[in-house]
Amino acid sequence: MNTNKNKKKIILQSIVLVVLIVGVIVVVRRQHTTPYRTNEGLVFGTIYHVTYQCDRDLQKEIEDVLQDVDNSLSPFNKNSVITKVNNNIDVTVDSMFIDIFNLAQDISNETDGAFDITVAPLVNVWGFGFKNDRQPTRAVIDSLMHIIGYQKIALNDNKAVVKKDRRIMLDCSAIAKGYGTDQVARVLRDNGVENFMVEIGGEIVTQGINSKRLPWRIGVTKPTDDSLQTNKELQTVLNVTDIAMATSGNYRNFYYKDGKKYAHTINPKTGYPVQHNILSATVIADKCAIADAYATAFMVVGLDKAREILDKHPELMAYFIYTDKDGGNAVWYSPSMKDKIAE
Repeated sequence: MNTNKNKKKIILQSIVLVVLIVGVIVVVRRQHTTPYRTNEGLVFGTIYHVTYQCDRDLQKEIEDVLQDVDNSLSPFNKNSVITKVNNNIDVTVDSMFIDIFNLAQDISNETDGAFDITVAPLVNVWGFGFKNDRQPTRAVIDSLMHIIGYQKIALNDNKAVVKKDRRIMLDCSAIAKGYGTDQVARVLRDNGVENFMVEIGGEIVTQGINSKRLPWRIGVTKPTDDSLQTNKELQTVLNVTDIAMATSGNYRNFYYKDGKKYAHTINPKTGYPVQHNILSATVIADKCAIADAYATAFMVVGLDKAREILDKHPELMAYFIYTDKDGGNAVWYSPSMKDKIAE
């Protein structure tokens, strides 16, 4: 009797093993036969690229969620939620706006205001926003500083933005691209995609492997003032898989006025473009919106303060290219970043 039971047990185990082996073969074969697709287009005033392994084209789903983000957070969209907030039109903000608002306020607290979405009036007057650029006077900057400060805005229980001054305007451009990248990644996951890379204007989320069956590798561009240079030289290459990455660099965003160079990033504490020594800040985090915001904050505070912030946030990794005391380019990166640097 025991012999029959043992035989049945062995047969059952054999069947289970065969089923598992067949399942693995099916999964492996599917991974090798399912094509990688690439979708691209325009969004947030820049270009998006999405590469993913899927048996159907998901561009409509991708563009639908990007449109949702645009409808919520784009100041260039006349009917967006943020435009209505900036124009003091009564509006109940949507879930995307709430996500970004709360995250932005948290990062503002963590960076002592170096990241601040109330910076819009300063961005506009310096010419980097959605108004004509005009060189601001000290008096203009001083007057605007009265309406700058993340502590001067809040969300009430009715999902409306409360301002201490009606002139306060919000600018989420330093976090919206990262958030949009996160949202596209979410759509891909919801559709069963396991291997992908999403990139919007340099903000990136990856998962799984690329079409060569290897981890995703992302280059960090070497800083240069030549914005017309087409063949960008790489400073380094990072192995970035199952994580998000964002880069901020004033060497790519600046203008000259009366012979003086003005950086794109505005310091909310001073009202003026930053003059710190960081040329490029690359941040790796679980979410691209987080990486995006901290990369901007690090450009504002400079290398020493950035390192202090990183000490308090071991979940973040950063790679900085900066100008050393001799005027040359130098590199500093988080100890945890070492394993990400490709040999």
